[in-house]
Amino acid sequence: MSASDTKILVADDSSTMRRILKMTLARCGFNDVTEAADGQEAIQLCENAQFDCVLTDWNMPNMDGLELIKRLRSLPSYGKIPIMMVTTEGAKDDVIEALTCGANAYIVKPFTPETLKAKMQEILGS
Repeated sequence: MSASDTKILVADDSSTMRRILKMTLARCGFNDVTEAADGQEAIQLCENAQFDCVLTDWNMPNMDGLELIKRLRSLPSYGKIPIMMVTTEGAKDDVIEALTCGANAYIVKPFTPETLKAKMQEILGS
């Protein structure tokens, strides 16, 4: 699957962070990016469409990123898709908890475009 064919969902309560992620992903060739303002909205979008990858913040209202990962992993169509946590939570225990809950990758904010691109290539196998 090429970057231009990859459908990505970005869940973050910060519209500025969603815009930064969307622009950075576009610079990496990922142009099909849908935004969600929290985990609840992300779940609704995932129930109505199939995404190839999900990027989520940890701290969001209504449903946080950890709960979003758990809920996505319980859906048959999202059991194996790549999920990346993109968050300010950088403690080792937080990283371990997110990976244990089903995240495939973890990036701490602020990040560089190169870091995001490398992680995307890593989890998508491209």
